[in-house]
Amino acid sequence: MVWLVWVKFILCITVVLFSGRAVARYGNIIAEKTGFGGAWIGLVLLAFVTSLPELFTGISAVTLVGAPDLAIGNLFGANAWNLLKLAVLDIAFRNGSLLSAVGPVHRLTGWLSIVLVLVAGISILASPFTTLGIGWIGWYSPLIILLYLIAVRKIFRFEQRQPRQTTPPEHEGVSSRKTYIYFAIAAVFIIGAGIWLAIIGDEIATVTGWGESFVGSLLLGFATSLPEITVSFTAMRMGAVDMAVANLIGSNLFNMTVIPIDDLCYLKGPVLASVSESHLITALAVVVMTAIFVAGLRLKPKRHFRLSWCNLTLILLFLASTYFSFSLA
Repeated sequence: MVWLVWVKFILCITVVLFSGRAVARYGNIIAEKTGFGGAWIGLVLLAFVTSLPELFTGISAVTLVGAPDLAIGNLFGANAWNLLKLAVLDIAFRNGSLLSAVGPVHRLTGWLSIVLVLVAGISILASPFTTLGIGWIGWYSPLIILLYLIAVRKIFRFEQRQPRQTTPPEHEGVSSRKTYIYFAIAAVFIIGAGIWLAIIGDEIATVTGWGESFVGSLLLGFATSLPEITVSFTAMRMGAVDMAVANLIGSNLFNMTVIPIDDLCYLKGPVLASVSESHLITALAVVVMTAIFVAGLRLKPKRHFRLSWCNLTLILLFLASTYFSFSLA
């Protein structure tokens, strides 16, 4: 029954949403207790945990369902959704432009994210012409992992050179043990929902007749990126704007490292050689949207009625990529 599939999809989204809220709360406490900067915690810890749905959805899609298009579409789609949510955060931010209130480290993260997306896109484009790899693993997998490690090291060193603002602790009464336990429980629920999402996504593609690449990019990309927006809105309300932005753009950086993991789990050959070239539309949109975001950080656009050329362009690019992705589904 078609309606039952959508009920399961909504239920799964609800699980992801509430788990993401818990991750936001306890992630912020961890940031406070460890003394690391908000941008670094958002970029590494929160970006990793909120990207767990993309990770486990991708693994499930290539192992349990045998649908690599769902896995790769979910990753590119989640990145596009995260950039759209940056535009929404900018609109919702009350104290002027959000891009004017955050530090310069996000420009570096944005450019490095573009590099990883370009590597993935070029790999899809070149897959019919090259068979380079290690066994069934594509040549791009070790390169993506290496580039990610270099990126994290560069961002860490850049962040260490920036002056830190100290704030009085707000959660002295919360024990570290309780914080880590609750944080881990929320992460487990996100993992379970990610596995379930892959199965539901395949069912949706079957009952609706929509292509797996479109379902992965739009529906799964939206559902699995819900923790990011939940965490980021929570961080923004707390005044931790750098953590809010770092979580979204850091998740985009981490999402590309899921491709080598999917590649390792997909035993039929290089995973990017088995997917539709229609993913290149979403990948291109992500590259352009990220470049617009970086330009906005540099130029600090003024808003009129909370709208600026930057957030409007991000929204329009997202809508255009969704339309063309659906047209080719």
